[in-house]
Amino acid sequence: MGQAGMAEAAVRYLRSARTPAPEPVEALPRPALRCVGEDERAPLDPAEFRRVLGHFATGVAVITAPPTTPGTTGDSPAGSPAGFACQSFTSLSLVPPLVAFMVGRTSTTWPRIARAGVFCVNVLGAHQTELCRAFAVSGADKFTGVAYDAAPVSGSPRLSGAVAWIDCAIHAVHTGGDHLIVVGRVDALGTGDDDDPDGPLLFHRGRFARLSD
Repeated sequence: MGQAGMAEAAVRYLRSARTPAPEPVEALPRPALRCVGEDERAPLDPAEFRRVLGHFATGVAVITAPPTTPGTTGDSPAGSPAGFACQSFTSLSLVPPLVAFMVGRTSTTWPRIARAGVFCVNVLGAHQTELCRAFAVSGADKFTGVAYDAAPVSGSPRLSGAVAWIDCAIHAVHTGGDHLIVVGRVDALGTGDDDDPDGPLLFHRGRFARLSD
């Protein structure tokens, strides 16, 4: 038997000995996405809920997005970027790289971020308390007098002085009671040029804090 014949015989043997492909696994049904009904609410006082959960210290970030279609939308003048202060930001997945933040369903800034389809998370430093306060209010151009450049992929505002930035595209949005859970796919990220000696800005029990406190 020549070399060609031997190779053909080997291929036939390998094909006959191949392990059958496993049966495809069907995905589990997706859970219903809806708000909590009036009859499903636990008998909790909202003020007490806020007080107890306030013992969990969080970092503070500003979520930004580039300008979308010209025209007055949301809480900012025509042609300006969008942004709001956010405590509920977290890392979610390493592979693929995903992060998440939560935003109130009544937010006037969120529709502009959703329309842009991208956002940048700006992790604030302990020295940026006033900047955070400016982005926590509505009804004004929050970027007046604020220094920033464009994030490398999305073009969202990357605030000067932030201790870290995460440039994202919106990956998924889920409902969570009176909030939305926004999942972002990370396209680029980095840290600030100068490390803040006091570390990141924190929020604990209704007030700003820092690691050195």
